[in-house]
Amino acid sequence: MNLSTRAWKTLPALVLLAGCATTGPKTPGDPYEGFNRKMWKLDEGLDKAVMKPVAKGYIAVMPHPVRHGLSNMLDNVTEPFSFINGLLQGKPKRALNSLGRFVINSTVGIGGFMDVAGRNGYPKTPEDLGQTFAVWGAKKSTYLVLPFYGPTTIRDGIGTAASQWVDPYRIVIRKELSFWPAAGLTAFEFVDARANLIDSGADSLLDSSADSYAVARSAYLQHRQAQIEDRDDASGATGDDAALNAALDDLGPDGGTAPAAGTTAPAATVPSPDQPQPAPTPAPQDGTSPK
Repeated sequence: MNLSTRAWKTLPALVLLAGCATTGPKTPGDPYEGFNRKMWKLDEGLDKAVMKPVAKGYIAVMPHPVRHGLSNMLDNVTEPFSFINGLLQGKPKRALNSLGRFVINSTVGIGGFMDVAGRNGYPKTPEDLGQTFAVWGAKKSTYLVLPFYGPTTIRDGIGTAASQWVDPYRIVIRKELSFWPAAGLTAFEFVDARANLIDSGADSLLDSSADSYAVARSAYLQHRQAQIEDRDDASGATGDDAALNAALDDLGPDGGTAPAAGTTAPAATVPSPDQPQPAPTPAPQDGTSPK
């Protein structure tokens, strides 16, 4: 599935934690579960046929340090919009942090290839329109899985659509690039996000889960809630670590069953977050990531 842009690049680690969840009664906030499951299966099929093979090929031919640097560059171009959303949310400290990251990484970090800012006291504090709408009052929203896009909510979907017209990065792409170069860049964003999902080890856990749809839903909703609440400010943890801790707390010691016998849950490594979203990894299917 096309996992919305940067936001899904932090999702893999949460998927690893939510992977033990079991199917229960109809989940509050998911009134369209029947439709969503059908779209999930469709996206899984597309992922298995197209996105995953392409991402694996990319991983095979591109050295990891180079892939990591290119992911950093895609993260970097989201910082101006994070700055704007930080201001819209009345969070000047986070807004200035995003602006500082962009300036430092765009210069000293060679166009964002290296995350120099992150190593010098400027952690990632991604903000987007969905988060802004939540701060403005739309704190809860209906879960939705869209064809060719993947997990989202009505609130976040509207935010993603609107951002195509107000995000400085998207505006520049639309004005400066012709159709095919712009389409190629967008395609690369999806491949990068899908490759990061494979790197995270989330595929294995989704493949071994009893209900990959429920796993991805739980992971996505917990991840978004952690972002909305700025949990990266808590206890000095990074945004990803805070979200992981929140997921563990929500699941609890009896949150679900262990992975299938003979399957070892991979370490929860978090690729550099939030961008386009690739198709869900087929678990005997998948779920999936690129701010």
